[in-house]
Amino acid sequence: MAKFLTTTGTNYHLEELIKGASDRLILISPFLKLNDRMKELLADKNRLKIDVRIVYGKSELQPQEIEWLRGLTYIRTSFCKNLHAKCYMNEELCIITSLNLYEFSQVNNNEMGILIQRSEDSQLYKDAYEEAQRIIRISEEVRISLERVTSEPAATAAPTDSSDEADATNDKLPSGKLAQKLGMKAADLLSHATQHGYLALNGDKHVVTPKGEAAGVEFVAKGRFGPYFLWPQDFQLR
Repeated sequence: MAKFLTTTGTNYHLEELIKGASDRLILISPFLKLNDRMKELLADKNRLKIDVRIVYGKSELQPQEIEWLRGLTYIRTSFCKNLHAKCYMNEELCIITSLNLYEFSQVNNNEMGILIQRSEDSQLYKDAYEEAQRIIRISEEVRISLERVTSEPAATAAPTDSSDEADATNDKLPSGKLAQKLGMKAADLLSHATQHGYLALNGDKHVVTPKGEAAGVEFVAKGRFGPYFLWPQDFQLR
């Protein structure tokens, strides 16, 4: 049967829930803000290629955290308007609680929660899972980025990039894939490409320079997750 959790119990079982996920992990919380422990746990799930879905209503991530999260291939994020639910679940456990994701491992607030085990409360777990899936369906999947998608001309729009756009062309790669191939992060690729003159900064946005165009770098104004860059597969920073 369901188990009542205090603040300490909620934090403990949430960590165990995340660590124990072997197939899927769903994290639904109004606020997206990650502490070091949460980042460590999520990075481990990504290394294990566990499907992770994070649904949030407001992001309070710092720029460096955004770049870190963008590099995690198996973690998908979705925005849900008017989200107030807090529900965390893997394939066997579910926690419904007052604890926001950003308060994980903190003991400043008095929280309550309920732990549901699928093996003991299959119908209750099923009801929670179906509602979580409904929230995911009505949410807008996004690729968190530092830039905003605007109505500016393509020459100055801010590319958000996404590895999901890799199939857009057979001979070119998006920034994330090329960066992975070169053994660096996407943010580092953009930074180095700017230093070498292939890109330039227009305010807080990267744009392709004439040198970049000559080298085959392309700007794509519309993608599933906003604008992004495409690079030749044999592109080298020189």
